[in-house]
Amino acid sequence: MAKAEKIYINGINAVTGDYFTKPMTVKQVVRQALRERDRRIPVFLRAVWGAEHLGPEPDWSNPAEAGWGVVFHQDEDERVKQALQPLIAHRMTQIEPMRLKVLEYRSGESKSDWLARYGISAGSRDPARVPYYLLLVGSPERIPLFFGHSLDFEYAVGRLHFDTPEEYGAYARSVAAYETAAPADLPNAREAAFFGTRHLLDRATQLSADALIRPLVEGAPAIDPLPAYPPVTEPVGFRVRSWIGAPATKAELTGILAPPSGQKPPAFLLTASHGLGFPNGDPQQAANQGALLCQDWQLRYSVAPQHYFAAADLPTTARVHGLVAFLFACFGGGTPALDRFTALEGGKPAQLAPRPFFAALPKALLAHPNGGALAVIAHIDRAWGFSIQKPGTLPQIDAFRNAVQRILGGLPVGYAIQDFNYRYADYSIQVSSIVEDKLYYHKNVPDEKLAAAWVQRNDAEGYIVLGDPAVRLRSSELI
Repeated sequence: MAKAEKIYINGINAVTGDYFTKPMTVKQVVRQALRERDRRIPVFLRAVWGAEHLGPEPDWSNPAEAGWGVVFHQDEDERVKQALQPLIAHRMTQIEPMRLKVLEYRSGESKSDWLARYGISAGSRDPARVPYYLLLVGSPERIPLFFGHSLDFEYAVGRLHFDTPEEYGAYARSVAAYETAAPADLPNAREAAFFGTRHLLDRATQLSADALIRPLVEGAPAIDPLPAYPPVTEPVGFRVRSWIGAPATKAELTGILAPPSGQKPPAFLLTASHGLGFPNGDPQQAANQGALLCQDWQLRYSVAPQHYFAAADLPTTARVHGLVAFLFACFGGGTPALDRFTALEGGKPAQLAPRPFFAALPKALLAHPNGGALAVIAHIDRAWGFSIQKPGTLPQIDAFRNAVQRILGGLPVGYAIQDFNYRYADYSIQVSSIVEDKLYYHKNVPDEKLAAAWVQRNDAEGYIVLGDPAVRLRSSELI
């Protein structure tokens, strides 16, 4: 990374039409990284990765062996618990009682505290005590985002939060209905859709279109030392449709989610675009933060509703039942209360929102009255181009490629995205080691190395599953 090169962050300010976060210099990123003193994650990871897992390992890709659990906050509304009973009852038909758990989170618990209360020590996994597939239910105010992120190192975690018990019930019934439907009644085609904007003079979307969407759709030639890759859908036999650049309009995205009568919708959708960001406390923040900015908009021009796809734009006629969606967009999954990436004078984090929240669009997809999506993979906070390519290197999209192929191959969604969790773990250790070398051992580690590791760590941390992590496409039965 050249010292003068700036680091661009995805996301557009919905009020100004400019970047939500101004490009940062390497020095600015390093100042942020050196403020960190919390080494809980790296210490834990070293313990985990250095530990021996005794006994035979279950097949972690199989919930029947790996186990499934739902985690409620200790004060969760009883109506929410009752609304999820159809999903719990359905999982009981698939998983033996020893490996199916209804667990409780208590306010203020860390990951280690919570696991210890269920008899699990660092480095251990026992599906009979804490299942591998964990659905955390409730607001990120009650069950913190960081708790879910830290569990992701060793568990397949999904988050679920709606505004009403009725929405929880709709999602629960929808998952059970999809998984028990006769093959002839499956609502989706054996098709994957890829939607990527590409704006003039915008490095962020040019990178996501050219280095992520196109290689997934078209494959990539060999570039030493990388081998050639076929289209991501080819090994799993899925048909593919794509909208890249000019065709990636709001009208086309609407058509993907609400296809004409007689045409089945795709089973999988991946979008790559800017996500909208609003100032802290803006009246539109809860409803529209993370909305997908479509090709209709032009860089640095004011943003209008006709330019973006938000929860309110999901038609009542949409057919998203059985869909797995991957939304690569700033704030596409949700927003933390405090800013991890930039700070005010004195190192105090800036306030992004009055409280942490999950984005409205994924919630609308999951609880749609015509039958909800199975799961939405999305990003908490800003999404960085470093997910795709670090400056001065070749594109590195194996985590995306592997996740998509696993999903299309019918593996559980929480298991399918494990590469992002491994990336988060690896870069957490790298950041800790570099900070330690610079601050305590006074080693001359290049700023560029710390900046790259810190950005990639924070970016990888943000990928989450919204919905039950055990859901999977019934790929072999799709036509």
